[in-house]
Amino acid sequence: MATEIKCPNCAHVFPMEEAMAEDYKRELRDKMIAFTKENDAKLQKRLAEFENEKQLQQRTFEAKLIEEKNKLKGDLEENLRKSIASDFETKLQMLEGNAKENEEKLKLAREKELEFLRREQSLKLKEEEMELAFQRKMQEQRNELVEQIRKQEAEKNSIKDTEHQLRLKELEKQLDDQKKLAEEMKRKAEQGSMQLQGEVQELILEELLRSNFPFDLIEEVGKGVRGADCVQVVRNQFGQECGKIIYESKRTKDFGGDWIEKLKKDMRSMGVDVAVIVSQCYPKGMDCFGQKDGVWICSFEEVNAVAYVLRDGILRLSTAMKSQENRGDKMHMLYDYLTGAEFSEQWKAIREGFMSMKLSIQRERDAMERLWKAREKQLEKVLLNATHIRGSIEGIAGSDSIQLSLTDDEDETLLLD
Repeated sequence: MATEIKCPNCAHVFPMEEAMAEDYKRELRDKMIAFTKENDAKLQKRLAEFENEKQLQQRTFEAKLIEEKNKLKGDLEENLRKSIASDFETKLQMLEGNAKENEEKLKLAREKELEFLRREQSLKLKEEEMELAFQRKMQEQRNELVEQIRKQEAEKNSIKDTEHQLRLKELEKQLDDQKKLAEEMKRKAEQGSMQLQGEVQELILEELLRSNFPFDLIEEVGKGVRGADCVQVVRNQFGQECGKIIYESKRTKDFGGDWIEKLKKDMRSMGVDVAVIVSQCYPKGMDCFGQKDGVWICSFEEVNAVAYVLRDGILRLSTAMKSQENRGDKMHMLYDYLTGAEFSEQWKAIREGFMSMKLSIQRERDAMERLWKAREKQLEKVLLNATHIRGSIEGIAGSDSIQLSLTDDEDETLLLD
C-alpha cells in the first residue's frame, strides 16, 4: 500500500513514491547531462586527435608521393640522359671517323691543287721574266743605237783621217803590187789604177768591219768567184749566227745600172738577208744613203753607220724570232700539260675526292635522319609511358599536387641539353 504525504501548506496529498521518483529522475537527469558532457568532451578530443592523425597521415602520404614522383622523374631523366649520351657518343665516333677520312682526302686534294697552282704560277713567272728580259734587251739596244748615232756624229768629224788612211793603204797596196806584178802593172797601168783603188777600198772596208764588229765573221770573196766583195756574218754576244750582210765595193765616177740586179742575184744565190753597195756616186734620184729596189746604197764615209743600223736590225729581228719561238714552246708545253695524261689523272683524282666527300656527307645526312627518326619514336614511347604513369598516380592522389609533365620548359631544356 502506498504511503501518502500531505503538504502542510496547501494540504495536497500525493503518494510518497512519486515524490521520490521525481527526485530520482532529477538526479538521473543531472547525471545523464554530466555523462553526456563528459562523453562529448572525450568525443571532441578523440575527433581532434583523429583529425590531427589524419592530417599527419595525409602529409606523410604527400611527402612519400612527392618523393616517389621525384624518384620516378630522376629515373626517367637518368634513362634519357644515358640514352642521349649513348647516341651522342655513337654519333661522335661516326663523325670523328668520317671527319678523319674526309680530312685525309681533303688534304690530298689540297696538295694536288697547290701543286697545280705552283706550276701555273711558275709558268707565269717564267713568262713574265722572259717578257721583262726582252724589254730590257730592247731598251739596251735602243741605248746602244743612240750611242752609235753619237759615235757616227763623231766619226763624221774624222772623215779626213779616214781619207788619209785610205790614201796610205792605196800607196801600200801599190807598192806591194808593183813589187810582185811589175810587168802586169805596166800593161794595165791606166785600167789598173781604178781596179787598185777598188781593191784598196775593199781591204779597208773589211778591216773597218772587223774592228767595229769583233764578234762577227768577215769573209772575203776571192777574185774570180761570183758574188759580192765581202760577207759579214752577224753574231750575237753568245756567238750565235743571226744573219748575213754582203758588201759590194765600187769606186767609179758613174753608178752602174746593172749593179743592183747583180747584187740581188748574189743575195738569192748566197741566201743572205741584206745587201749593201758602197760607192762614191749614187743612182739618179738619190743624194745620200738609202734603199733602192731592196738594196742599200751608201758612200764609204757612211758605211760604218749603215752597218751599225743594219746589224742592229738583224740582231733585233733574230731576238724577236727566238723570243716568239720560246714563247711558242712554252705555250706548247702548257697545252701538252693541260691535254696530257698527268693533268688528266690529277684532275680526275681531285674530282673523285670531291665526289667521295659529297657522297659521304649525303650518307651521313641520311644516317642522321634515320637516327633522329628512331630517337623521335623512342621519345614518343617514353612520353606515352610517362603519361600512363601520371594517369595512374593522379587516379590515386588527385591531380592538384601532381606535376609529372615531360613537356615543361625545364624538361624540354633538359632534353635538348
